[in-house]
Amino acid sequence: MTAEPPPPAAGSVSVADAYPPPEIAARVCKLGLAKVNTAVPAMVALAVLAGAFISLGGLFYAVTITVGKEGSSLPFGLLRLAGGITFSLGLVLVVVGGAELFTGNNLIAMAWAAGCVQTSQVVRNWIWVYLGNVLGAGGTAVLVLLAGIHLLADGAVGETMVRIARSKIALDPLSAFARGILCNVLVCLAVWLCMGARSVADKILAILFPISAFVACGFEHSVANMFFLPVGMVLAAGTAAPLPLAGALTNLALVTLGNIIGGTVLVALVYWFIYLRTGSQPR
Repeated sequence: MTAEPPPPAAGSVSVADAYPPPEIAARVCKLGLAKVNTAVPAMVALAVLAGAFISLGGLFYAVTITVGKEGSSLPFGLLRLAGGITFSLGLVLVVVGGAELFTGNNLIAMAWAAGCVQTSQVVRNWIWVYLGNVLGAGGTAVLVLLAGIHLLADGAVGETMVRIARSKIALDPLSAFARGILCNVLVCLAVWLCMGARSVADKILAILFPISAFVACGFEHSVANMFFLPVGMVLAAGTAAPLPLAGALTNLALVTLGNIIGGTVLVALVYWFIYLRTGSQPR
C-alpha cells in the first residue's frame, strides 16, 4: 500500500497548470520589451526564419489540399481542416524553434499600451521583422520552385498554388481587409495561449486549433501571402491568365493592415484593458 502524496502547499501552483490570464498578460508585456530591445541583425535573422517557417507550413497546406486525378473522398470541410492542421507547422516552428513573426509581434502593442515600450521601438520592430519575413518567404519560394515541388502529383500541386494565389488576388478590398483582421485575431490568440503554456506539448496544442480555424475558414495571413503570391505569379507567368503584380501588392497591403488591426486592437489592447490598465483588478 503506497503512501498518499502530501497536499500541495498553500498558494503553490502545479507545473501542470497553465499560467492564469493575468500572468500571461505580464509575460506578454515582458516579452514585448525583450523583442524591441533585440539587436537589429538578430531581429532580422529571426524574422527570415519566421518567413521561411510560415512558408513551409503553407507548402505543407498546399500539398495536403491538392486533389490528384484520382479525386478525393473527403468533404470540403474535412479537407480544409486537414490543410489547417498541416499549416499549423509554421507557427509551431516559430514558437518552439524561436523566430520573429510580424503578425505575432502585433502583441507588442500590449507592452506599448502599458508604457513598457515606446512607439518608435514598436515601429522599428515591426518594420525590420516585416522585411525579414519578406526575405524568408521569398527565399523559400525560390527554393520550392527550384526543387520542383510544384510538379508533384503530375503538376497538380503547382495548379493548387496558382489557384490559391489567384483566389487571394481576386478578393475585393473589403473582404481582404476583413479576412486579415479575423486571421490575426486567431494567430495572436494562439500566441497568447502559448504564453500560458508550460511545456512544448502544451504550446503545440495551443497553436493547433486557432491556426486550423483561420486556415479552414479562409482568412488571410500576410506572411503566408508573401509565399503564395510570388509562387503563384511565377507559375502562372506565360499562361493565358497571368497574375498581376499590382493585384498581389494590393492584397498584401490590405491583408497586412487587417492583420495589424486584428492583432493590436482586438487582442493586445483588449487584454491590456482587462489586465494591465491602471486601476484594473482582474479576478
